Amino acid sequence: MTNQIYPCLWFDGKAQAAAKFYCSIFKNSKITADNQMVVTFELNGKKFMGLNGGPQYKFSPATSFVIECETQEEIDYFWEKLGQSGVYSQCGWLDDQFGLSWQIVPTILPVLLSDLKRAPNVINAYMQMTKFDIEALKKA
Repeated sequence: MTNQIYPCLWFDGKAQAAAKFYCSIFKNSKITADNQMVVTFELNGKKFMGLNGGPQYKFSPATSFVIECETQEEIDYFWEKLGQSGVYSQCGWLDDQFGLSWQIVPTILPVLLSDLKRAPNVINAYMQMTKFDIEALKKA
C-alpha cells in the first residue's frame, strides 16, 4: 500500500495566498495544483493541501508544525519570515498571519535536555525566551 498521509489546512478564503507565502519561505517548495476551492503544495518535499473552507473553523496551537534548525541563522530566518504580521509567543512558538502555529526549535535542545544536571537550567533559560537563542541555551 502506498497510502500517502498529508495535512489539509482549512483557511478562510486565503488558501492560495497561504500556499504562496509558505512556498516563498521554504526551499524545495512549489504549488502542485490550484483551483478556487483547493490548493496543493509541497514544502521541503512534504505535501500539504489548503482548503478555502470559510470562517467556521480556526487554527489553534493544539496543532502546530515544528521546524528543526541547526543554526541560529536558520532560527532567525524562519522566526522573521513566518512571523511577518503574525503573533510571537513563548519558547519558540509563533502564529503566522493566517493563524497557523509553528515551533522554531534548535536541534540541540534535546541533547541539552538529556543532561539531567543541566536540564533544569536549560528549561529555565528557554522559558524566558520567545525566539530560541542557541548560545544562551548552551551556556545555561
